[in-house]
Amino acid sequence: MESPGIFESRVKLTDLQIAIEKIRAEIGKLVVGQNDMIDLLITAMFSGGHVLLEGVPGVAKTLTAKLMARTIHTGFSRISFTPDLMPSDVIGTLVFNAKNTEFEFKKGPIFSNIVLTDEINRAPAKTQAALFEVMEERQVTVDGKTYPMSAPFMIIATQNPIEHEGTYRLPEAQLDRFLFKVKVDYPTKEQEIMMLTGYHSRNDLNDITTVSPVLSVAEVNEFQKRIRGIHIEPNLINYISDIIHHTRHNKSLYLGASPRAAIAILSASKAYAAINGRDFVTPEDIQFVTYPILRHRIMLTAEKEMEGIHADDVIKQIIQGIEVPR
Repeated sequence: MESPGIFESRVKLTDLQIAIEKIRAEIGKLVVGQNDMIDLLITAMFSGGHVLLEGVPGVAKTLTAKLMARTIHTGFSRISFTPDLMPSDVIGTLVFNAKNTEFEFKKGPIFSNIVLTDEINRAPAKTQAALFEVMEERQVTVDGKTYPMSAPFMIIATQNPIEHEGTYRLPEAQLDRFLFKVKVDYPTKEQEIMMLTGYHSRNDLNDITTVSPVLSVAEVNEFQKRIRGIHIEPNLINYISDIIHHTRHNKSLYLGASPRAAIAILSASKAYAAINGRDFVTPEDIQFVTYPILRHRIMLTAEKEMEGIHADDVIKQIIQGIEVPR
């Protein structure tokens, strides 16, 4: 790999870097810390993936998602998932037009660019299943007719890990369609002091109108195309395959990762390299994105769950057990 001092960029990233810093600065007006969550949201947007944010109430999951949407000149919609939510409330429904005596399709809130689905696990399986097609194929089929989504299209879902009453487990097929599952933790004491100080200086307000758009839809689409050209060495492609292969033959796992997970690591590592100013992927890029990509795609054996082992523990063990290519 070329020395950093003499490396010549193969993909132009200067304007992307400027845009990334602007996005971080705009979100930072109201959100303190949560740097990994913000970077993973940006990575997902530029690699064309969806994100599941999991954390207890009050750790800025919804706020960060709304601010992320505000940094782009694009469409935004929000759907609160509840037990009585129907599929038609999400994708839309056929409405009879008395003037021409025909049924017309009235689009639902899913028809936007960035869609925030609050408490996604509160809706029953039939409503969650309404997202299968749109998450994977970026289209909705109603009454035999297909309606494509406008690019960029991204779903940001939230869920509470500790609340089980009145919730429904997300189907494995739907979980696999999320690029990342991001665990949103509590802030540090220093970050919480900064948050309180900022909130006090804003007169106890979180005014999202102070966050301004910094990117157009055309720019997002252009950056997505450019990021696909990020260079990755053949030995790093083998490294990704090794990680995925080890999940399928690990005694701690009942279910390993799918080929979709391997593609996700490839795409996300390119995007993460780009937002950090590099037009080539490093092993560290792959390792960083592997945790949020695999933690919702693998299943522990019953014995390991009873022992209190977590998915991240097994992922760490797998990564540490594979020789890092250099």
